[in-house]
Amino acid sequence: MTGRLTALDDSFLAVENASAHMHVGWAAVFRRPEEGQAPRFDDLRDHIAGRLCRAPRYRQRIASVPFGLNAPIWIDDERFDVNRHVVPSSATRLEDLADGCTSTQLRRDRPLWQICIADRLEDGRIGVVGKAHHCMVDGIAAVELGSLLLDPTSDPPPAETDHWLPRSAPGAARRLLGGVLDLVREEASLAKLPARLVRSPARIGELIEPVRRARDALAESLRHSEAREPVNQPITGARHLAWFSRPLEDLKRIGRPMGASVNDVLLAVSAGGMRSFMRSHDRDPVPLKTMVPVNVREGETAELGNRISFVFVDIPCDEPDPIRRLQDVRLEMTERKEAGIPEGGDEVMTAVKYLPRPAQHVITRRIASPKTFNLTVSNIPGPRQPMYMLGCELEAAYPVVPIADQHAVSIGMTTIGDRACFGLYAASEMLPDSDELAAAMDASIDELLEQVTA
Repeated sequence: MTGRLTALDDSFLAVENASAHMHVGWAAVFRRPEEGQAPRFDDLRDHIAGRLCRAPRYRQRIASVPFGLNAPIWIDDERFDVNRHVVPSSATRLEDLADGCTSTQLRRDRPLWQICIADRLEDGRIGVVGKAHHCMVDGIAAVELGSLLLDPTSDPPPAETDHWLPRSAPGAARRLLGGVLDLVREEASLAKLPARLVRSPARIGELIEPVRRARDALAESLRHSEAREPVNQPITGARHLAWFSRPLEDLKRIGRPMGASVNDVLLAVSAGGMRSFMRSHDRDPVPLKTMVPVNVREGETAELGNRISFVFVDIPCDEPDPIRRLQDVRLEMTERKEAGIPEGGDEVMTAVKYLPRPAQHVITRRIASPKTFNLTVSNIPGPRQPMYMLGCELEAAYPVVPIADQHAVSIGMTTIGDRACFGLYAASEMLPDSDELAAAMDASIDELLEQVTA
């Protein structure tokens, strides 16, 4: 498996720095089996190593093109060592395991992933924290890759035969030539477009709608936003993952009377939690322009790389009525979807690849700044059936949604079985009280439940 990073994949490299780590991931806990010996770290490492043949990208690293002429390519890591990627931890609490693992940046001289394992938490469970660079996977693919380590039954199948041998890495001259040839192909494809339209005038109509969607999506993404404290401020690399979980049915009960989706409820709950959090910081609650990743895959859930677009919605943190917050969010999300904004955002990123790479990075950094959005809220579907790793049942997995520079917190939700697991990923030195935000969101769910069941 080789290939060049797409413009969207490359953008996540461009916005990363020592303070803004662009990895996605999860912090999971597993229940020890009721019978037999629980696996130790060595068993789990060997189990993971035996599954890597299912995910070739996990043994590839990025290689740059000389002079930055084109996006990097994926090459086999000839020095791959699973012990650099699956590492033990002496942490006895999931909180310490998650914070320690997610506070370090992934090294670019090796495959861009790591799994940290604490095989004996103080409560007897096993803690596993996984992270992969956003240029390699989006949230959906991160869940799928995590599921490669899991089985639907407590008895894992026999180990698979692994015939992997690394291919020799192309030298600098070959990478440069490949980058130039790809640029020529892209420019030739673009140059041929007018001729194709002249030969087939009917195709002009086919382009009108995508162009309109792309125009609207770009205008929406570049709509100016004001930095809002405490969620927008300079950050450091230290991280804390706050979390809580609720029955998924709670969110469905809230949305059902108003025809609101679980994603609508997540946004409304985020607005209610942020409202309380702002007030606790002596800030007047204001709307927050929120980036909502949207999956644009068409059944390609096992495909790596990023197949996401973005919708921007103002979550009404200034609205005191919880029902009205949900109604406003539902209406705004419906309008965005009916206008084709998610598809338009995907088409914008497709078009960006034709720009010079420095221009791509300028646009990327602009979109990643608080001038474009204040907060990220992401709904990432997880496995609904029971899953096991070496006989240990997965109980919960709390998502890690990356934060760009000058963004102090992100909100993610993953469904595991019949539970919704919330992960609030914060720059801990700027927001040392992000656990209070998690509690405020939890209370916002209760508030909405009281309203809809009254």
